[in-house]
Amino acid sequence: MLSPAELERYARHIVMQEIGGAGQQKLKNARVLVIGAGGLGAPVLQYLAAAGVGTLGVVDDDTVTLSNLQRQVIHDTDQLGEPKVASAAEAIARLNPNVKVNPYPVRITGQNAMALVSDYDLVVDGTDNFDTRYLVSDACFFAGKPLVTAAVGQFDGSITTLKPYESDADGQPNPTYRCLFPQKPRDGLLPTCAQAGVLGALTGIIGAMQAMEVIKELTGTGEGLVGRMILFDARAFRMETIRYRPSPKNPLCGDHPKTWAEMLEEG
Repeated sequence: MLSPAELERYARHIVMQEIGGAGQQKLKNARVLVIGAGGLGAPVLQYLAAAGVGTLGVVDDDTVTLSNLQRQVIHDTDQLGEPKVASAAEAIARLNPNVKVNPYPVRITGQNAMALVSDYDLVVDGTDNFDTRYLVSDACFFAGKPLVTAAVGQFDGSITTLKPYESDADGQPNPTYRCLFPQKPRDGLLPTCAQAGVLGALTGIIGAMQAMEVIKELTGTGEGLVGRMILFDARAFRMETIRYRPSPKNPLCGDHPKTWAEMLEEG
């Protein structure tokens, strides 16, 4: 149950008809895995911790560097050289001591992905490369876990929610990440963040949107982004929505579905 201190801390949630005490209790009982404690993961972790999500898992094998601090706001100058998962855990403890943090100072791989995602209610992908995005989305499909995934460029960002293990109101399967992006871009086709740069505040906007989607999913509030992708252009400050559908050619639940082992073998 919520303690008197928690009732005061979350009072602005509890007075909302759409959240209330029941919704806040759902947040407290929830377990969310955040993959990446960088530009997107930083605001996701901060807002989910502030919202009272009971357990946060943080996966990142990197350490805090000076060039991170322009956008990765959960870290600070005193934590340079520290593992990002430790730095994030310290920041969350200062923000909300009611939140339990499980740090995983590892890179998510085909060998550990299923074990990591299976232990949580929902997964957030804040990584910066396509190999990990495909791996995480595949693992969440086979584990039956909702995934809120996002990406950012220099001035643009995108976000969607994936629940392809479920069907829509018409009984049709929800689309997968591979329905949206059938082919993984070849290595070197797109510049990295270090090469192209990224507007720091942009990661805060998209990361906060991810946190919003997580809270909606956990509390059953509003309409999620399943089958829809939000595209945000920071230069024009314009948002657009695109809709996408299941593809019979997707290898997860299309006409010729493959197993987890087969997906790993193909990379």
